[in-house]
Amino acid sequence: MARADLDKDPRDVASMFDGVARRYDVTNTVLSGGQDRRWRVMTRRALDLRPGERVLDLAAGTAVSTVELGRSGAWCVAADFSLGMLKAGAARPVPKVAADALHLPFADGVFDAVTISFGLRNVADTDLALRELARVTRPGGRLVVCEFSTPTWTPFRAVYQEGMLRRVLPAVARRVSSNPEAYTYLADSILAWPTQPELARRIIGAGWTDAAWRDLTGGAVALHRARKPDES
Repeated sequence: MARADLDKDPRDVASMFDGVARRYDVTNTVLSGGQDRRWRVMTRRALDLRPGERVLDLAAGTAVSTVELGRSGAWCVAADFSLGMLKAGAARPVPKVAADALHLPFADGVFDAVTISFGLRNVADTDLALRELARVTRPGGRLVVCEFSTPTWTPFRAVYQEGMLRRVLPAVARRVSSNPEAYTYLADSILAWPTQPELARRIIGAGWTDAAWRDLTGGAVALHRARKPDES
């Protein structure tokens, strides 16, 4: 079974996600204790979507997140570079596009809002992906990044990083995932990910403004919000 390394070679990452696609949704629900559903709802609410708006759900995987976004009445498209993930979600009634986060196949300024959930960690160039998301967003449009992050309470952080990520996650993945090795990469990539303030600075550096975040699940997950500056 394929497992990506932290250099995040696109072919390796895509192959890894192809390998987990068959049981991806159920594995996420089990590993998160059902919190994944709440995180999707919170992402939708953070985007403050309105009926008729155009929304890009990048790294959408099987499009379960896109369906949740669509509950707002907005027109939502699922984009991912893993064909296996898109095929696994083929029955979900939303438009789907095979897309590379570093070279999005969309014109400038076509979306009112863009979001990426648990996918920004996996791109080879985080800053370029954030700039691409800004490029395809209209002036004044919104960004929400939902991503694993750094727990803010020191005792919980130690338990989470050394216990849950290093021990519990691989053990559970061996029982429920179609590619358990991929979840060793998952733990490594979470531990190597920037803290909440660091990610906010990178979002601003990529051309966004008004970056702020909200911690979920004690900071194990964070929602970062930002806005594309209006044209002067």
